Amino acid sequence: MHHCGIFVQTLSWGQMETWAIVSICVLLGLTTRWTVSLNSYSGASKPPMFGDYEAQRHWQEVTYNIPVHQWYFNTTDNDLNYWGLDYPPLTAYHSLLCAHVANLINPDWVKLHSSRGFESPAHKLFMRATVIVADILIYIPAVVIYCLYLTEGSAKRKASMLLCVLLYPGLILIDNGHFQYNSISLGLALWGVLGLGLGWDLLGSLAFTLALNYKQMELYHALPFFCYLLGKCVRQGLTGRGLTALVKIAVTVLLSFALCWSPFLSDPQQAVQVARRLFPVGRGLFEDKVANTWCSLNVLIKIKTLLSPETQIYLSLAATLLAVSPSSVKLLTKPTFWQFRLALVNSSLAFFLFSYQVHEKSILLAALPVCLLMNELPLVSVWFLQASTFSMLPLLLKDGLFLPYIVTSLGFLFFGLHLLSLLDRGTADDLRLGPLCGRLGACLPGLTFSSLVRWGFASSVLAIAALTFSSAVLAAPARFPDLFPVLVSTLTYAHFLGAFVYFSIVQLVDVPRRSSKKKAN
Repeated sequence: MHHCGIFVQTLSWGQMETWAIVSICVLLGLTTRWTVSLNSYSGASKPPMFGDYEAQRHWQEVTYNIPVHQWYFNTTDNDLNYWGLDYPPLTAYHSLLCAHVANLINPDWVKLHSSRGFESPAHKLFMRATVIVADILIYIPAVVIYCLYLTEGSAKRKASMLLCVLLYPGLILIDNGHFQYNSISLGLALWGVLGLGLGWDLLGSLAFTLALNYKQMELYHALPFFCYLLGKCVRQGLTGRGLTALVKIAVTVLLSFALCWSPFLSDPQQAVQVARRLFPVGRGLFEDKVANTWCSLNVLIKIKTLLSPETQIYLSLAATLLAVSPSSVKLLTKPTFWQFRLALVNSSLAFFLFSYQVHEKSILLAALPVCLLMNELPLVSVWFLQASTFSMLPLLLKDGLFLPYIVTSLGFLFFGLHLLSLLDRGTADDLRLGPLCGRLGACLPGLTFSSLVRWGFASSVLAIAALTFSSAVLAAPARFPDLFPVLVSTLTYAHFLGAFVYFSIVQLVDVPRRSSKKKAN
């Protein structure tokens, strides 16, 4: 008690007020997550495959009951056609840990074969709790530290950003509603960003390696990490400190991979089989109505029919590399933390828009780095994040999450408008476009750039609202059963493509704000 009193006395009233606000923000974020988790989940009472909820439960069953060397192989006890493991080893270890806890509570939850499709109120509570625990242990602390220590501005400004990031509807609805553990991989990636931002490159490399070994989709963020660290080492000199730093980073990454994959490295067939499960090229160019280039183009040109699977792979690979190259080269030659954060956005958007086998939920990989720019570019960030949540509307409707979607989206928009002053941050200077918009004013006399941006934002919100309620209330024509999902994906594709162009311009041109020209990066 004496030490606690001394600690409290050393804190100023301003610091105590800041931490009190942070605590309230965290509680609001957790409350929202738990409230959403009380709703339905993916595939509830829908045999034979059920949904993602059952996939997570089944992985616990598999990892708990069969040997490690059989986790990724098709056997009599492990039917890969029924939610077979298709994520890296760290996901499997996490499933095993949850399975041990589940077995202590009720062995029926993870009993081999007989637990398939298991549903009960107690088990739902347990599964929901595992997501909340992951948020508390990994994701939320990383968000708090980022907002407090890597964000400029007043305490109120930092707390406002913290609340908005924690209330981002997309991640809440998918993890706590639909049911997944994206907050673990995204949280580990954010710890990697924190490591690099605070100058702890080895810890940052370790954290991102763990993220990549939890979900292979973290490859969306891999190039920015690689280019930033390599560019930084090159600047330090590859014959001295830079070479030493590069070797340390390489050893850290290799040892981390070796540790995660150690049960599968003794037999080459094991490692090859895991890799096959992680990259199942046989699934096709895209699934469902995802808001990327290939799905949108497929409405007019049936790419999946006209092109062979091999051609589709090469085409998507070439398009992705072409889209991500300018951002990567810029970061390699100018490895600043600002450039790194912009590169994370551009890389993840390039992969989402052009790569092979993209899911609608993969937009969360672009949403995380956009959240990190909410302080510098609040209007565009909130605009993008609203569109990213809307892009998953067909999936959310299928899971019975329409009401949570409406409530969380409106709440996020309200806090963004009032706490971040979105509509007052739409000038060319605020958007880091500066002189580039000079010609626009000459072409459109009587209209300011900021008024055009506000009109665009308002039009976007109205279009999203109209299509949201049309999708929920109206029945699609019998001739076009996928009409509303196609309209949703097309509208959000336009948003994502526009965002990719915008963030690419901001990164490549690198126009500083007038108010921060004198500040060091």
